[in-house]
Amino acid sequence: MNYISTRGDAPALAFDDVLLSGLASDGGLYVPEEWPRFSAADIASFEGLPYPELALRVIRPFIGGTLDDGALAGIIDGAYANFDTPEIAPLKEIGKGEWLLELFHGPTLAFKDLAMQFLGPVFDHVLKARGEWVTIVGATSGDTGSAAIEACRDRAAIEIFILHPRGRISDIQRRQMTTVPSANVHNIAIEGTFDDCQDLVKAMFNDKPFRRRWRLGAVNSINWVRIMAQVVYYFWAAVRVGAPKTPVSFAVPTGNFGNVFAGYGARQMGLDVDQLVVGSNRNDILTRFFETGTMSRGEVHPTLSPSMDIQVSSNFERLLFDLEGRDGGRVAEVMAGFGESGQLAIDDKALEAAQTVFYGARFDDEETKETIEAVYQESGELVDPHTAVGIAAARAQRRDSTVSMVALATAHPAKFPEAVKDATGVAPALPERLADLSERQERCEVLANNLKTVQDYVAANAGQGARS
Repeated sequence: MNYISTRGDAPALAFDDVLLSGLASDGGLYVPEEWPRFSAADIASFEGLPYPELALRVIRPFIGGTLDDGALAGIIDGAYANFDTPEIAPLKEIGKGEWLLELFHGPTLAFKDLAMQFLGPVFDHVLKARGEWVTIVGATSGDTGSAAIEACRDRAAIEIFILHPRGRISDIQRRQMTTVPSANVHNIAIEGTFDDCQDLVKAMFNDKPFRRRWRLGAVNSINWVRIMAQVVYYFWAAVRVGAPKTPVSFAVPTGNFGNVFAGYGARQMGLDVDQLVVGSNRNDILTRFFETGTMSRGEVHPTLSPSMDIQVSSNFERLLFDLEGRDGGRVAEVMAGFGESGQLAIDDKALEAAQTVFYGARFDDEETKETIEAVYQESGELVDPHTAVGIAAARAQRRDSTVSMVALATAHPAKFPEAVKDATGVAPALPERLADLSERQERCEVLANNLKTVQDYVAANAGQGARS
């Protein structure tokens, strides 16, 4: 399988090159040249499969022979060996036809583990086969960083730098990153917002001499392999609630659009998805887009769901590519305009196409806490603020009560204990393996929101590059 850029001016690449490239050379994002398709019979055959076996079947078509089945199966088995439940992603019914898909049972208690625990060893496998190394640079609004660090720590061919917005993530989210003692891990707190961190990462990738010198790679969801691995749990949940015999809907608390785009990918692959509901907090740029077809960048507001405190959703470009008829030149034009003015618009036909499956809803902090309390009273389940936004969106936008609605639980409630306790009176406890997290020593560099400052720090500390 080949992959093409959303901006149409980069060479098509095979899977392994897309893995190592992250961002395309023209500044676009890689997507499959054609989506693999599963028939109804294929999807029916997924029923009852253990998660790793299902992952193998869903991922295999994207690999294109880069890894043989034996190597791929071994990587997948290892990726999910450290989850605290054999189900990997348990599904719980919390209302009539209303389900909660728990995606927080991995090492860092967030949905990012479902992809990152696969991405790390795939990087390792490909780099070792090539005799190469890579410098990972990434930005996080909370959970991506810890998941990436956990996946890449102590890997000889990888040096990893993670940027987070200083003071804008939870204490637990920060400590999960900054307390990892591995020599190849570098944490950077940026004086700014997540969007600032993301802009710095994109700028480093777009600085082609810097990118080549330090062999930059990406673990953010701009890396296609992240999206590919997340597609799996949509099929996993769907077959458990009746697919392919019946359609299924999903609700996703969304900031950077990668998680819900994976659901769109599953739909493109043949899954009968009725609705993809995008839940937003006060930073509601995506909800406004699906209502109006226009996107207008505004101020980032801190909320109880910090991983969603985003105004520029990188993965939205992948959807835009399809909405614009896979016209890379048109996407490049639109994104250039958005970069300059902070605004973009699609025509009525494209908006209508988006609205056939995407629905948006926004909720403030008080509404989020009300949902946390309601879910606890109704089902006894504690949910974190991000998950609560997704559930609230599901309930607000569900259009057919006969269609199962699956809300994605994206983080363990103990990662946001204050909000959960404030809403329910119950303080969620961290798992035993993280009970001493607050006592661990932190390592982190505070840097200004300045590209040269960050680049100089990466160059001075990229050990793999220094040995090249």
